[in-house]
Amino acid sequence: MIVAEQKPFEEIEEMLADYRRILVVGCGACVTVCAAGGEKEVGILSSALRIAAKAKGLEIEIVEKTIVRQCEPEYVEGLREYLADVDVVLSLGCGVGVQHLAEAYPKIRVLPGLNTGFMGGTREHGVWAEACAGCGNCILAETGGICPIARCSKSLLNGPCGGSHNGKCEISDEVDCAWQLIYDHLQALGLTSRLVEIRPTKDWATARDGGPRKVVREDLRL
Repeated sequence: MIVAEQKPFEEIEEMLADYRRILVVGCGACVTVCAAGGEKEVGILSSALRIAAKAKGLEIEIVEKTIVRQCEPEYVEGLREYLADVDVVLSLGCGVGVQHLAEAYPKIRVLPGLNTGFMGGTREHGVWAEACAGCGNCILAETGGICPIARCSKSLLNGPCGGSHNGKCEISDEVDCAWQLIYDHLQALGLTSRLVEIRPTKDWATARDGGPRKVVREDLRL
């Protein structure tokens, strides 16, 4: 899932300073799971904005709405009925959601309420860790299901580097060396011989190096 965090409240306040009728839109997908932009967070943030405005003697109107996904046109379309009465939209979706709203409704300002972080998973309640860099050419079959591109600080494909120490990365003792994890996992599987196999150079054209990416599934197009 995409992991995001709410922007600092002061930054959100500043972005909304010129507006009095605000639509705060949550997303029921990834940002709900990581407790950044779901219905609950929409309610909490909206209440905080109302309280802050009242303390400043300002009158504002906030409409709260959480849709299933901000990255799907059919759900974004459902916001149209709310837009006539607001001056601005504050999206609590990830960066994809903000852009989808802005493209769907070009005549109204759409502002981001979250900082989008990375693609990752839940390690424990309240802890999410990056796991995938979306390079477009998965090599997890070769690395024991551990991604060196996302989880090695240098994205090395032939690690570990000289900075690895006692299984930890040189950037922090709290960061596992991805290549140590890869070795340990392949050893447990009896597959360490795979580490000495000669592999072709990775084609990075499928990653960001090839520019903005698009997937077209002709079998699904209408």
